[in-house]
Amino acid sequence: MAENSILCSVSSLTLSIFILFCCLFGHCNSVEQLGGYDTFTISSFKYPETQIRPFDMHYIRVDLPPWFSSMSIALKSSVNLDIKSAKKVPKSVLPMICFRDGSLPLPDVSSTSLEVALSNRSFDGIQVLQNMEQCYPVPRNMTMKLTNEQISARVLYFGLFNGVGPTRTQSKMIVRNRAYSFTANISVEGCTTSTMQGQYCNQTIELLSCARSGNSSGNGSVSGFFNQSMVLCRNNFETSCHGDGEMKIYSLEILRITESLTISVQNLRLRPLDSIGNSSRIYLMCFARYGAMPLATLHDYSGDLNQSPLVIRFPKVGQWYISILALHLAKEIGGALSNVSKVCYSLEVQELECPLGKAGPNCSSERYMLQTVLRKYSTPFESYYLPDGGDVISDALNFHLEPLLSNYSVGGLDSWTYFLLDVPRGAAGGNLHVRLMSDRKMNYEIYARNGGLPSLINWDYYYVNKTSSSGDSVFFVLYNSSDEKVDFYILYVKEGIWNIALRHLNSTGDISDGQTTMSISLERCPKRCSYHGACKSALDTSGLTLYSFCACDRNHGGFDCSIEIVSHQGHIWQSIALIASNAAAVFPAFWALRQKAFAEWVVYTVSGISSGLYHACDVGTWCVLSFGVLQFMDFWLSFMAVVSTFIYLTTIDEVFKRAIHTAVAILTALMAITKATRSSNIILVMGIGAFGLLLGWLIEFSTNYRSLSCSMGLCLNRLERWFLFCTIMKYYA
Repeated sequence: MAENSILCSVSSLTLSIFILFCCLFGHCNSVEQLGGYDTFTISSFKYPETQIRPFDMHYIRVDLPPWFSSMSIALKSSVNLDIKSAKKVPKSVLPMICFRDGSLPLPDVSSTSLEVALSNRSFDGIQVLQNMEQCYPVPRNMTMKLTNEQISARVLYFGLFNGVGPTRTQSKMIVRNRAYSFTANISVEGCTTSTMQGQYCNQTIELLSCARSGNSSGNGSVSGFFNQSMVLCRNNFETSCHGDGEMKIYSLEILRITESLTISVQNLRLRPLDSIGNSSRIYLMCFARYGAMPLATLHDYSGDLNQSPLVIRFPKVGQWYISILALHLAKEIGGALSNVSKVCYSLEVQELECPLGKAGPNCSSERYMLQTVLRKYSTPFESYYLPDGGDVISDALNFHLEPLLSNYSVGGLDSWTYFLLDVPRGAAGGNLHVRLMSDRKMNYEIYARNGGLPSLINWDYYYVNKTSSSGDSVFFVLYNSSDEKVDFYILYVKEGIWNIALRHLNSTGDISDGQTTMSISLERCPKRCSYHGACKSALDTSGLTLYSFCACDRNHGGFDCSIEIVSHQGHIWQSIALIASNAAAVFPAFWALRQKAFAEWVVYTVSGISSGLYHACDVGTWCVLSFGVLQFMDFWLSFMAVVSTFIYLTTIDEVFKRAIHTAVAILTALMAITKATRSSNIILVMGIGAFGLLLGWLIEFSTNYRSLSCSMGLCLNRLERWFLFCTIMKYYA
């Protein structure tokens, strides 16, 4: 879900639309060296040819520091699909590439990404929200370059998937879908001078000088709030001047959680000083953007500073860029076009901060920095978050909520309580789990935001009640919530500071009437894969991010194994039919016994038994031996049964048959132990059997070359052998 702000258009929108443009239109810029500019290579990675097996995934992390200028990606794959052909391919086998800013993509959660990927080549009607990934069919060749004017300086992930949807995580007996391979070159260029940025590091950035100016109270507060400390930032020079259409860019870094950021200009005047005109009619446009270069067409916030200051409520912690653009200088000065050439001003930026432990209006709401408590005997990054010195429930790692709630309310309606926690670097593959449990109906709303304080207009995820939440977000999953319980996950949570705010409705009442416990934890797999699978962990290609995923059983799928693909009753009938079908081995075994072909009888009988035991183990009924041993026995004996039938059709001496059987046993054992389930084995086995049959006939004809006639008994014997062959082939087909 996006930050629900009417003023900003966040950087994820830019990333998504630009990638959509590159991948669908094919007009991406070529990867080129920025020779002749003041740049250097921050990082350069070459990923060798890597195979993506069916239903597998592969993640790549790219770090973009604040001083980066551009990122170049060159991808080659063995996939040969276009938009028209991709629409005809089932999504369970469709090769996909997904992008996400700040954390790992997860295309199995929703079909929205796939619908955008297979949409037409028009931007009309496409709405891209923050915290949503963008997915596209894997191209054969993709070359693009993204600059710091298009994406924010953060962490970019992209994942490659071979098939998406609920069945991707389902356990399968035999997988015969195609694998594909890819190679990638990724390089990040940066500017050698911190005051020069842009794609070619040719744009001057003026760093604002900031100093704390003490407490802000009374009428001196720009926002009207009390008990706030102020950080005042100004441009280094007393005034800045620039002409019509000229843009100046400034930068500052917000280090602490801030209530508001106010951008204003002082001493606005025109030059030359003797010019005659009305400066109030000049447009002095301000564009602000978090983490990236602001442009007139691409920014988060904007306003005319000549009319009023630009106020940004609850800005995110990190680097901010501010650009000032003067417009209509000559047009608005009474027709004296030659008298005015520049507009001058003093830029002033105010950061309003609450005291430590306070937040919200009038700094009267409580704010807690939660401690990270690592779990014992767990994988890295699994942890709980608890308040320092709070009332912690023993053995449960929960804490009581009522003693921590804010008592202050605005207009007697509600109050806010804020909890801050840190998701460490490399933990983007984990899931943030938030739970509230009460002995009465709860009057809490929950708002979560990465990097800044959440509010009613700025949030990443929220929960009001069962019918009003971020349920349409790809990465927000609600479980078994009721009036007395709230339980949700933020999937593949972004790194950095997270702020979780509780809005307590009707706080003027006695909050001690009920007792509520809260639990916040960073976990691996949601709901422990719903107890229908195993939680597994892996590292991305760079080795910097640990992520977890579910490997579900035969009956379930989805990212958390909560989707029932095969019903319990259907599973029972499927198991019975699959196991009982091996009784068909009785017919070739009985025929071989009548013909006194005891070697073939043993092969057919044991093959049917081992196949039944293998399928019984595979469907989860009973495993007499390990799954690998049973699979090997099933495929090896099946291969032997087919080849033995071919050899039985010949009438050569038993000496030659034993030699051929020995050679065939070795070859089929190697086939069964290495990639037994590949479909090409059928052709190989038939080829080996046909070769054995041809070899036997050659030996037979070479032995009996003097006699070309065939006795009636021999002909009938061969007819019986051919009938046996057809019966066995029908069973093993």
